[in-house]
Amino acid sequence: MSAANPVRGEAGLRVGGAELVLRPSFTALVAAEGELGPLFALVERAASGQLALAEMVALFWHCLADRPEGLTREALGEAVAAAGLAAATPALKTLLRQILQGR
Repeated sequence: MSAANPVRGEAGLRVGGAELVLRPSFTALVAAEGELGPLFALVERAASGQLALAEMVALFWHCLADRPEGLTREALGEAVAAAGLAAATPALKTLLRQILQGR
């Protein structure tokens, strides 16, 4: 799997020793919005500290560029929780910045 390319707005997320690439493509963001509601509201919840762990994992899931074989959404959520919110925050900030600014 390739490393995240910040020029493309990608973020890296380390899960179980593997570096996952999160790419906030139009298709990924539309899918996330379909599940989570308007993206601007998602950003507002994050800014006010009201973003739920399930919402963060859903955003990550939809933005995964290449899902490793066998990775489930539940396993992704467990890995994010095990690593702690501090480890996931840089990737979340990158995705939220891309939602607000675009490329």
